[in-house]
Amino acid sequence: MKYFIRYCLILATSLAAEQSITFDHPYGGWKKSTAEEEGFLQQVNYPASSVNSVGQNQKALIQGVIKNHTKTKPSTLIVNGVVMPMSVDEGGKFSRPYSFGSGSNSIEVRDGKTRNQVQFYDNNPDKLQSRLRVVLSWDSDGTDLDLHVVSPDGQHTYYGNRVVRNGGALDVDVTNGYGPEIYANPTPPSGVYHIYVNYYGAGDNQQDLTTAQLTIITQEGTLHEKKEFFSVPMRKSGELTLVSSFSYP
Repeated sequence: MKYFIRYCLILATSLAAEQSITFDHPYGGWKKSTAEEEGFLQQVNYPASSVNSVGQNQKALIQGVIKNHTKTKPSTLIVNGVVMPMSVDEGGKFSRPYSFGSGSNSIEVRDGKTRNQVQFYDNNPDKLQSRLRVVLSWDSDGTDLDLHVVSPDGQHTYYGNRVVRNGGALDVDVTNGYGPEIYANPTPPSGVYHIYVNYYGAGDNQQDLTTAQLTIITQEGTLHEKKEFFSVPMRKSGELTLVSSFSYP
């Protein structure tokens, strides 16, 4: 009997911890995103105070609240297996635009020892699925790293050229720390891609060293999906690093 009571206490503690992180968006379950536009092309301004999610379609947002947020270190966001730090404001609110693909999607937020997760399935057959996605995040606040993708046809996607002719696009330009910045292409041309990270600046941050985390995802949402992870130290403003050159497919 005492072991059953102990199990119930552990379960109750776990459920209480999960309830301390709540999601406003996305909702779990089944949905169809027909005719829902995702407007990621914010105006680029330096410096920026936050990621612009104002006016964004609700189905293209990761948004919620962390009660009793642990402020000693950033929270963690995990989207479809990709782990990245996440900025949270003083009130514990988080908001992040994200271009979800069709099919199954999983979102988890961790803060200290608490966590919560939501899963949904988008059954819109007309929604384009990214076949090449590159996710850049970094581990310090008040710093600005930029993602640059050069495709085989010479198209250069970055904050100053966010949408290119071959279908590739960079979603938002995060200038105040952590990221993520995400490149996605549903129709990537075949050939060699070059992925660069530029340390644009540290602002008022006195600690110049930051670590870039890069994830390259190919054939996302299929049985042939592949993820590659890179961790690269960025030591000073102005540094430009070639993180990966790879062939697609």
